[in-house]
Amino acid sequence: LAAADPTVVGAHLEGPFLAVARRGAQAEEHLVAPDEDLVEILLSAAAGTLVQITIAPELPGALEAIRRFAEAGVVVAIGHTEADESVARAGFDAGATMLTHVFNAMPGIHHRDPGPIPTAFDDERVTLELVLDGVHVHPSVAQMVFRAAPGRVALVTDAMAAAGGADGYYRLGSLNVTVTGGIAVLSGTRTIAGSTLTQDVALRAAVELAGVDEVTAVTALTATPARVLGRAEEWGMLAPGFAADVVALDAGRRVERVWAAGREVDTTARAS
Repeated sequence: LAAADPTVVGAHLEGPFLAVARRGAQAEEHLVAPDEDLVEILLSAAAGTLVQITIAPELPGALEAIRRFAEAGVVVAIGHTEADESVARAGFDAGATMLTHVFNAMPGIHHRDPGPIPTAFDDERVTLELVLDGVHVHPSVAQMVFRAAPGRVALVTDAMAAAGGADGYYRLGSLNVTVTGGIAVLSGTRTIAGSTLTQDVALRAAVELAGVDEVTAVTALTATPARVLGRAEEWGMLAPGFAADVVALDAGRRVERVWAAGREVDTTARAS
């Protein structure tokens, strides 16, 4: 797909090297600690399309895996983790440059045990993903993230198959998901199972709910993700030589027209 379609960037492997206790909507039976052979198998199978991987740095062999993926040009993120401050710092020192969806599937901030979040705030090398749908992170906390890490917040959707679709029953890998009022949870639980978020909704939430100024919010959707993925010379700006990917919004920040790779996209079936 990535070879055939310029709008498909590649893969983010959110697993299998994750902490069982922080697995979220991941099937426990598929989670493993990294070993050298498995890391090489994943890199080989991806054939250059592996863009990002999320790893819990406290797992045996994780720091070596972070170094190897980073060496191979993969953006490594820390997430789905029980790491304390020192382990998180070791992960960033080993080459991780992102925090997968800050506050979700990781220890919160404790005044005597700060964990990975303040560690990421303090490290200028680290970009923090933020799912800003009003469910994953409260808007006031989202505002704190923008203030604590200026220029280093990347808004992401964490969207699953129900994005743009109706409420109902879905599958996420081998797990059943129920979507009610646009909120996706593992069926029969309160565990969030990704989201149905689209980035126009994230932009509105950033500006209207979290009080983030519009330039900062748009940067978190464009230039910041491009930079952390090493594509700042290709994406994220309206300028000659950059990808012709454009979203035109109305005064209410709702999608009016979309161009992808220079071609206008039919938006008549878009989600509101």
